[in-house]
Amino acid sequence: MKTIRDLDIDNKKVIIRCDFNVPIKEGKITDDTRIVGALETIKYCIDHNAKIILLSHLGRVKEIEDLDKNNLAPVATRLSELLEKDVLFSEYTRGEELEETVNSMEPGDIILVQNTRYEDLEGKKESGNDEELGKYWASLGEVFINDAFGTIHRAHASNCGIAAHLPSGFGFLVEKELKALSVLDSPEHPFVVVLGGAKVEDKIGVIENLVKKADKILIGGGMAFTFLKAQGKEIGKSLLDENNIDFCVEMLENYRDKIELPVDFAVTHEFTNDEEYREATEIAPDEMGLDIGSKTLEKYENILKDAAIVIWNGPLGVYEFEKYKKNTDNLLKFVVDNNIKTILGGGDIVAAATQAGYKDKVYHASTGGGATLEYLEGKKLPGIEAIK
Repeated sequence: MKTIRDLDIDNKKVIIRCDFNVPIKEGKITDDTRIVGALETIKYCIDHNAKIILLSHLGRVKEIEDLDKNNLAPVATRLSELLEKDVLFSEYTRGEELEETVNSMEPGDIILVQNTRYEDLEGKKESGNDEELGKYWASLGEVFINDAFGTIHRAHASNCGIAAHLPSGFGFLVEKELKALSVLDSPEHPFVVVLGGAKVEDKIGVIENLVKKADKILIGGGMAFTFLKAQGKEIGKSLLDENNIDFCVEMLENYRDKIELPVDFAVTHEFTNDEEYREATEIAPDEMGLDIGSKTLEKYENILKDAAIVIWNGPLGVYEFEKYKKNTDNLLKFVVDNNIKTILGGGDIVAAATQAGYKDKVYHASTGGGATLEYLEGKKLPGIEAIK
């Protein structure tokens, strides 16, 4: 794996593709985790007297109205505070003004370029990996560092496009992610997978890939009800991914000894946090399950207690409702308290662990949502292949 350490960056113009896709409300950043995650690579470049050009996307840009709400200016302000150093901000993604600013940089200077997806407004040049755009951005620098794990599964102009034209390597955040996830390529055993979330459809590739390696796959979340329906069980008004019942039937037939399903649930009549729920092993036709029950929690804890390594993707209940986040939090507490080597596979489960105070207590919490899922599916990721 070629990293920033392997490249000569001293006094060079270094382009770093970061992931500053952070939540912003009324111009204020509400969670700067991804900005903090980029600091190590940026500081390394400062220490090597590099001239630092930062690129990132923010949200999606489909129409003119998206420009203002996805402006990266607040990120430049926050970066300046965290680095205790001025970070210049370019309102432009290309053009004479940007070029003049870059060409006048001194060693240690930092400039953040406006949202790369502004280039999607006319013809999806960024997300379509427009060759001319990638070549243009590459012309601004001398070395390219990809430190945006969250977009490493996308072939964009700001990652693959630039990497095609410059000496390239990975930053420290991407290196950390890939090292942590690589333990799943040939995992220690027992190897246990915990899968939650809403739809089976979103996890088909993950299940197909990991079921061959795992000793157990513990199913929770809304997707559990499609598996239960595949067994012919009554699931009432619970979430159902009807198009993938046959897939669940096939998995249960071929891997009966590996796939574990909930045995009880928190059931209620309405999809709301207001109504009372009961714990039950069966769901009535007019009810729905919104979380796993205490017997399932105990069952899953008994399996996990002997695990050598665990990968967990997706909450086990409707986490946005206070009543139905309980057993996701309980299972997170269990793996932390028992020092079970656990990797949280990005997205909602990392958000849940952050909220519950467990994110920094597990072996690794991935910053990538879609990127982590595609890695777990065994797919080749374009941002990695471009640098390889």
